[in-house]
Amino acid sequence: MNKVWLIIQREFLIRVKKKSFLIATIVVPLIFPAVIGGLVYIMMKEAESAKPDTVMVVDESGQFNLDSAKNTKRFHFVPLQLKLEQAKKAYNETKYFALLYVPAFDINKPDGLIIYTQENPSIEKVGDLESLLEERVRDLKLQEFKIDKEVLKNLKTKISLKQINLSDTGEEKSSNSGILYGMGFALGIMIYIFVLVYGIQIMQGVIDEKTSKVVEVIVSSVKPFQLMLGKIVGIAAVGVVQFLIWIILITFLSTGVLGYFGLKMPQKQMIEEVSKKIKDDDVKQAMQQQAQPNVKINELMQSVSEIPFAKIAFVFVFYFLGGYLLYGALFAAVGSAVESIQESQQFQFPITLPLLIGYMGLFMFILRDPHGPVSFWLSIIPFTSPVAMVGRIAFDVPGWQLALSMLLLIGGFILTTWIAGRIYRVGILMTGTKVNWRVMVKWFMMRE
Repeated sequence: MNKVWLIIQREFLIRVKKKSFLIATIVVPLIFPAVIGGLVYIMMKEAESAKPDTVMVVDESGQFNLDSAKNTKRFHFVPLQLKLEQAKKAYNETKYFALLYVPAFDINKPDGLIIYTQENPSIEKVGDLESLLEERVRDLKLQEFKIDKEVLKNLKTKISLKQINLSDTGEEKSSNSGILYGMGFALGIMIYIFVLVYGIQIMQGVIDEKTSKVVEVIVSSVKPFQLMLGKIVGIAAVGVVQFLIWIILITFLSTGVLGYFGLKMPQKQMIEEVSKKIKDDDVKQAMQQQAQPNVKINELMQSVSEIPFAKIAFVFVFYFLGGYLLYGALFAAVGSAVESIQESQQFQFPITLPLLIGYMGLFMFILRDPHGPVSFWLSIIPFTSPVAMVGRIAFDVPGWQLALSMLLLIGGFILTTWIAGRIYRVGILMTGTKVNWRVMVKWFMMRE
């Protein structure tokens, strides 16, 4: 065991002392908030300085009346009293956003509307223009059926359900599916990326030592299995340290950046400016009430405060380590069998396929129905549970399911380590051999 500990120390210190580790650990958390801040700043400035897109209109139906009176913050309409072909020529001589053609149409089936553009427009702009036209057709229908627009508007009622979890003991806790969805989404992706990245690091490290002949010196004093286990645990320790530093720095810096921009939100600035100019005490009081957090925000904060962050953090670390150790053993076995990263590519996909299934299942099943049968099995099977269970944990997984999943993951790690160890003990000393799955099975079946 002492030899394994020495290998763990060696693998940990070799990587931690590298400049690349220090740069990645410190610079990445600085880049992330900087990118967020930069993008938010650019987005705000672009929104402030954005000018409406000009749309030339040929309305043969005479029902839309898209003129300057219909201008919006997004679009400026210029009606043309021309035939379509003449309008196309006129449009091509400008730098306007689009030419909208509206033929005579049936309001119950408004077909034939065309938008001509000089470049491919964004889906957002096209969607906004479609929404504007749909609203106009809706108004025409209201007129035809003699329905008052205001009456119809008052008929619409928005309902927002307050979510409460009721336990067997009758205890009530606030809940918010949107927050839980976001947590499951983020944690599942993080597990997938970290397990994949650090697993490939193990494989690369084994390949480098094998090709440099360093491993021949090392295995003279330790068993190949001890070398493999020490390498896996050592790199895992590097990953945990790096991950904790990232979480602390990114959380602190991102909160600061978003908080800074939050204080400069246009709505608050507008309320402050208007409040300075208002002398009527009643109106001023109404503006102040509008600026205060409403019931929805209070409910949201209540839901956040009742999320078991400590439990989620523990489960995340457990499944990060468990998934990493399970897949790390397989990556180490592949690294011992090949002599270059190119040779390893034929083995990487079959190894990572279960992890990919868990990743895809996160979106297709777990986040849609975290307590469904498919979500259950994905979070129980060791090869998919690192991503699946982390995605489910925020939705209050039953304790017995979590315990069973953890036990099976530990058993899966022991099984993959045993399988990988039998391949590793032979492959790490083999050079110049063309390796395929049949050869690796032969190495596994060889007796010591």
